[in-house]
Amino acid sequence: MLSSGAFLYGNAPACPHALAMSANFVHLRFHSEYSIQDGIVRLDPILEEVMEQGGVALGITDSMNLFGALRFYSHAIADGIKPIVGCDLWITNAVHGKRDNPYRLTVYCQNHEGYLSLCELLSRGWMENQYLGRGEVRLEWLTPENCKGLICLSGGAQGVIEQHLLEDKKDEAQAALEQLRAAFPGRFYLEVQRAGRKNDEAVVAHIAELSVETGLPMVATHPVQFLHREDFNAHEVRCCIAGGYVLADPHRPKLYTEEQYLKTEEEMRALFADIPQAIDNTVVIAQRCNLDGVLQKPQLPLFPTPEGVSLDEYMVQLSHEGLERRLEFLYPDKAERDARRPEYIERLDYELKTISSMKFPGYFLIVQDFINWSKRNGVAVGPGRGSGAGSLVAYALGITDLDPLHYGLLFERFLNPERVSMPDFDVDFCQHNRDRTIEYVKRTYGVDAVSQIVTFGAMGAKAVVRDVGRVLNMNYKKVDELAKLIPQKPGLDVTLAKAAEMEPAFKEMAEREDYVELMSYAQKLEGLTRNLGMHAGGVLIAPSKLTDFCPLYNADGKPENTVSQFDKKDIENVGLVKFDFLGLTTLTILTKAAEYIDRLNPGTKFDLSRIPTDDKKTLELFQQGNTGAVFQFESDGMREQLRQAKPDCLEDLVALNALYRPGPMDQIPHFIDRKFGREKVEYLDPRMEPILRETYGIMVYQEQVMLVARAIGGYSLGGADLLRRAMGKKNVEEMKRQRAVFIQGAAERGVTAETATEIFDLMEKFAGYGFNKSHAAAYSYVAWQTAYLKVHHTACFIAGNMCLVMNQGEKMRELVEDAREMGVTVLQPDINISEWFFTVPDEKTVRFGLGAIKGVGQNIVEDLLHERLLNGPFLDIFDVAARVHSMNRKVLEQLIKAGAFDSLDKDRGKLFGNVENAIQAGQAVAASIGQASLFADENGEDERIVNWKKAERWDDRTLYTLERDAFGFCLTGDMFDSYRVEARNFAIPFKDVRDSREQQTIAGIVQSVRTIAGKRGTFAVVALSDGQTTMDVLVFAKAYENYKNLLKPDEMLIFTGKGRKDERSGGVSFVCDRVITIEEMRVQKGATLMIEIAEGQDLGAIRDVLRTGQIDDNGGVPCEISICSKGVKAELGLRKRYVPTDKLLNLIRNSDLVKTAKFLY
Repeated sequence: MLSSGAFLYGNAPACPHALAMSANFVHLRFHSEYSIQDGIVRLDPILEEVMEQGGVALGITDSMNLFGALRFYSHAIADGIKPIVGCDLWITNAVHGKRDNPYRLTVYCQNHEGYLSLCELLSRGWMENQYLGRGEVRLEWLTPENCKGLICLSGGAQGVIEQHLLEDKKDEAQAALEQLRAAFPGRFYLEVQRAGRKNDEAVVAHIAELSVETGLPMVATHPVQFLHREDFNAHEVRCCIAGGYVLADPHRPKLYTEEQYLKTEEEMRALFADIPQAIDNTVVIAQRCNLDGVLQKPQLPLFPTPEGVSLDEYMVQLSHEGLERRLEFLYPDKAERDARRPEYIERLDYELKTISSMKFPGYFLIVQDFINWSKRNGVAVGPGRGSGAGSLVAYALGITDLDPLHYGLLFERFLNPERVSMPDFDVDFCQHNRDRTIEYVKRTYGVDAVSQIVTFGAMGAKAVVRDVGRVLNMNYKKVDELAKLIPQKPGLDVTLAKAAEMEPAFKEMAEREDYVELMSYAQKLEGLTRNLGMHAGGVLIAPSKLTDFCPLYNADGKPENTVSQFDKKDIENVGLVKFDFLGLTTLTILTKAAEYIDRLNPGTKFDLSRIPTDDKKTLELFQQGNTGAVFQFESDGMREQLRQAKPDCLEDLVALNALYRPGPMDQIPHFIDRKFGREKVEYLDPRMEPILRETYGIMVYQEQVMLVARAIGGYSLGGADLLRRAMGKKNVEEMKRQRAVFIQGAAERGVTAETATEIFDLMEKFAGYGFNKSHAAAYSYVAWQTAYLKVHHTACFIAGNMCLVMNQGEKMRELVEDAREMGVTVLQPDINISEWFFTVPDEKTVRFGLGAIKGVGQNIVEDLLHERLLNGPFLDIFDVAARVHSMNRKVLEQLIKAGAFDSLDKDRGKLFGNVENAIQAGQAVAASIGQASLFADENGEDERIVNWKKAERWDDRTLYTLERDAFGFCLTGDMFDSYRVEARNFAIPFKDVRDSREQQTIAGIVQSVRTIAGKRGTFAVVALSDGQTTMDVLVFAKAYENYKNLLKPDEMLIFTGKGRKDERSGGVSFVCDRVITIEEMRVQKGATLMIEIAEGQDLGAIRDVLRTGQIDDNGGVPCEISICSKGVKAELGLRKRYVPTDKLLNLIRNSDLVKTAKFLY
């Protein structure tokens, strides 16, 4: 009950969530995990705790956001707790030099009007008034007009009034008080807290005095940051993670105390025994806060239609017009078109009637509008995605590009008339042009009505281990060792607890004493919201400004980065509709390839929509498994399935695409065997044959489950979709009911209960992992388009792909290899020919773009291209440095490494050794511009400064190593090329390695070495390359200990051991017993250093070079010199022995006297 001495603002109004009068205290504030920078309170646990304490209301006040407010609101109501939605606002400190120390105010939504006011204030703070990544509200924004429906608390020790009082600035405190009192008439409270912080008691004394002087009521709150006292240290770790501090740092901010846990009512009353009315006023505020109207049904913006035409009428008109265009394309022959039209019209009218009855014409019209705008304006759009491809209306309106009748796609899988829910078209756009479509939508519906959607990044198991380890200042390698033991499974959220079950080594290490502290914090923080992001494709289009529904957030103040403060789970609950604008890189590749095709064929326009879907060469590509870079079909496993299945139509590809995923993948062998007659195809009922014939009796698609339910069980397609959903969710009670309905319906159609039960069991099994045929068909069509381009426009297709992976060396390497196998020549970059992107000189050639060279920026390349266009080709590196004023040493070096000057001078070593001279000469020329130049010729034109110095020619190893630095891989050759012929004397090719206990020897260049901590010690997986393929070499603990010093990237090594079948990949890996260097192998095999001297040269001139490699003992290798004079050839054996190193070999080869030098076995 309220104390008689309490300061009150009249009587609290009745409310939908009215509090029981027995409630004597309400926690009005806590920072949840959604405060991001601080707070580790999870929503459900605190609600449970409040219920256990007998509480009936709770207030959330996260910092400058409502990220978790709607979830809190709905969860609290579900738990019978009255939700009080509030927010801690940062208020800009306008005092000169004090911007780093903002004030605090806390506001609560008294009603829906207050919610709207708060949405506006928060959005404005993030959009207009950011400071150091923090949104702030300006004090002058707090006017009666802007603060309607909000209750305000003065903010405690960080409040503007309190800060002035602590600094003994009474006039400023009084002025702030009057402003806030005016902004929140009858809704302003003075806040007091006792959380064990430095200024808490001083503030309480000041506020108590001010309350008496002004008549303003006091309210006692507790700044809850964590649930229990023992969570304090975990909260400190969380704050350090957010702020980038180390826990032991004596200078880090320490803003919180152990007291900031959820105290009981008894603890709070004891804390404020001297001012009980401040406790009582928490109940008053809770009673005054009655927020409703936030949860709403979806609302669409009004789509503009011609005057006097309704949405329904306009959708019908556009659909029939669009269908006629589609039929003209599908059936050019008029007679055939007229014959097929009734079937299409019947389906179209059924869909239109369903869409209108469900009140969704506006949705379809909005989607078709921005898709057709995109197509008209050069933004590539995918043919469809998800179940939306099953709609004929969508096809007629141009939303999708796949004929649903031809492919047997079901409308009810997308929009079920028996289950009213918002339709959801997922639309793929060209990755690089998607933003243009979003800008169009903003122009059409208003910038204030369109935004993207926030995402919340959680502290996953691996991340939280690394984060906590860093905060505890633990050794990085030690933390990394533990984190790497946490398994990663695609599609599976592996928690710390699950990791301990899945990986015994992780459990064992995590329980060690030196990891106990790390794990204790990691377990408390795991899963908490850590950061914010932007949804990959979700875009909101509101019927009015977005702040009528939710507040907005912006990470950097840029308009294009504005997002809702509610994520995709919550936006629908406040009435907003999400449209998916997904970026698909493949569409960008197709667009780029089409541009290249058009350039090669001036005057024509390549149209992807008109490519045939029965092209034999394209089918052959799939049958051969030659599907590198082919959308959805490029993995090794899929290629093998293609080679076995030998698809002979697009429908086969759709089926394989649907089957190639965990679960249904087990059916692929049956699918293949049935296709080729090796396994009998049987149907439990003849009516199932037309449904399952295309997949050889196997239920591959969800749509087949629905059709069988209709044919055998008598379901409508809408009811069949509900059955499919129930099967997928595995609801036992619902499945019992559905089974009975199905068996009864089957009996009415002459099917025995036994057969009906068998069919139902089969449906239930496949419904669990059956795939959406609409999605599989649409994406298989995109795959067909990419494959068609690969076959018929190979160079253009490869170039389009490479433009999208210019900074990914391994992917570029794979594309280069693929191109060469397809007969396409790949040319290195050329300073006088190349552009930024890749170019296609002809149908069989691709030239590298300068943008593919690492460390070469686009601005410098644009300067270079502009200069080349104006003043012609470059002569050498001195010319480039003099004419391209933005050129610098690093970029020039990268261009040389990439071979961009090879057409002018192939000696990259010489060019590289003269970079500094070229840059200095270029600077001298630049300095003389506009003056009576010292370097001008008699005609007044600038003369070139060229000052070559001698530099060592690069050997192959150096050339390829540095070329790899430029591209991420070797383009013009491979480091193993120098050893390929030599290696045949002692090693077998990788392809000949077999699963056998017999000793085998292989040789190659070490690409990478990955070490793993195992139960028996550390072992390594070495990626070994022979320039054409890569093989994994396993070096177990004992061998690793012996040879670890040799296992370094770029080393040429010889491995002796055994082949072993790799169960996961199906290939063969190599288990190493012994490792030696190429130098050791040359000695062991008795190689001889053979040198052939050019005719007429003096033998003595080679003596100095040989002397550098001479050794006195019996090691090394012998040397023989071949001399030719006047047609007479003689061989001379030297008595000395020499080190068998590549360095000596290259010194000899670089001599002008030498024709050839090699090690002969």
